[in-house]
Amino acid sequence: MIGKVLRGTRVAGLIWYLYGPGRCEEHTDPHLVAGWRDPAELEPVLRADGTRDFRRITGLLNQPLAALGRRGFDKPVWHCVARAAPDDPVLSDAQWARVAEEIMHRTGLARSGDDEAVRWITIRHAPDHVHVVATLARQDGTKPRIWNDYFRVREACQVVERRYGLRVTAPGDRTAGRRPGRAESEHARRRGWEEPVRTTLRRVVHTAAAGASSEQEFFARLAAAGLLVRMRFSQRDPGQVTGYAVAKQGYVNGRGAPVWFGGGKLAPDLTLPKLRQRWLSTGRASTPHARPGVRLSAEERRHIWIDVSNTAARATHMIRSCAFTDPAAAADAAWAASDALHVAADVLGSRTLRQAADSYARAARCGYGRVPRLTPTGNRLRATARMLAFAATVGDEDQAAVMTLVAKLAELAIAVAELREAQRHAAQASAARAAAERLHAATCAGPLRARSTGARPTVRTHRRARTAVGLAGLDFPAGGEPPRAAPSGSPQQGPAEAPASRRVSQPRRRHGPSP
Repeated sequence: MIGKVLRGTRVAGLIWYLYGPGRCEEHTDPHLVAGWRDPAELEPVLRADGTRDFRRITGLLNQPLAALGRRGFDKPVWHCVARAAPDDPVLSDAQWARVAEEIMHRTGLARSGDDEAVRWITIRHAPDHVHVVATLARQDGTKPRIWNDYFRVREACQVVERRYGLRVTAPGDRTAGRRPGRAESEHARRRGWEEPVRTTLRRVVHTAAAGASSEQEFFARLAAAGLLVRMRFSQRDPGQVTGYAVAKQGYVNGRGAPVWFGGGKLAPDLTLPKLRQRWLSTGRASTPHARPGVRLSAEERRHIWIDVSNTAARATHMIRSCAFTDPAAAADAAWAASDALHVAADVLGSRTLRQAADSYARAARCGYGRVPRLTPTGNRLRATARMLAFAATVGDEDQAAVMTLVAKLAELAIAVAELREAQRHAAQASAARAAAERLHAATCAGPLRARSTGARPTVRTHRRARTAVGLAGLDFPAGGEPPRAAPSGSPQQGPAEAPASRRVSQPRRRHGPSP
């Protein structure tokens, strides 16, 4: 079960929408299943013309807000959507009522037995989900605490999963990157982009951080990748940079301004303080040949590939030796492996490796935003990844060395999966195994060629095409490598690699109620 928390300003508009036909799916039989009072007493009255009278329920919900006055929240309407998986059994109204009560109790908004808590209701208009609506004002005239309410909702959903035998989902341990919102996904689909902007920016920022050894170099790499960069300065010390945000050229809001994404909004480990810790550890390690602008020979580049492979193998051995005895000692090596994967995918321009790096990112992070204790193995792995980013970007590489590195990275991902399984972190173990499967697929797909210096991937934008012919003519995938013909004997393209004309020719979903 998944719970999503939203905030708003008008409870009347929200209730009117939840009882209405809906925008994207038909709301069938909307009714109350739970509330701070008996839902039968709170149910809106049905008028003679078939419409409902919401004045009483909205008035009751707004009363505590009026009593709180100016001391209240700017967005006083708390809205939580709790949805079960499509293959889960359909819960009854009584079961959904207990789900809502568990959510309100865990968040502290309305604990069991607290008669002075916030006022809330739960509306069900579909078999697989409910909407919990509350006004953020307690009936005793005080403000409720809503700190970390999203994570408390996640805990409540996991309790419900065990209680009713539903599909088990990952905990809210802050290891997953921010998922693109619906507006971002729809915008990418309309523009014919391969993926939402947030996903592209996260990958580019992570690759730039892995290849940089300092803050200045990091920002230079972001600019070279075609991103807009905005730095946030301290108000107390104007010359001190405290954060940053990136934007994709051509991706603007309704006012024509760029849509900015802070590092923490992309992934938990991409905030500036955590990146500075990464660069500090990389600076301590020896990084021979990692000099920008130096053109290396094929033999020197081959030695760098071999060095990265050997470092990955040593990290694999260390992780396996510590998985059951001292998991904390292996956390830094698991975190550093993400840098090696992102850099290798960038250097080789391989979609499969890029997907492997994206899959592995969750397995690399420690829970709740913690930074692991730095170790020599992790430092060396980050240093060799940086060497690879600098040196192996020109010419044809030794395929034996390239494939050896990919195989070693696959073994490293499997070792990290075993580590996460020993820690009972199922979601992270699954992410590491998915990355290993993609890396194994890359070793079987054929030669991997390093791209030339003049073919560095950029974050491109496309002019919006108005016709199906124009959409089919766009160069997919956007912001990545040009499409290549599949090697002989390789399996047919799957759904994720369908031709552009087939991907974009799906009819657009209409918003608003069906006629």
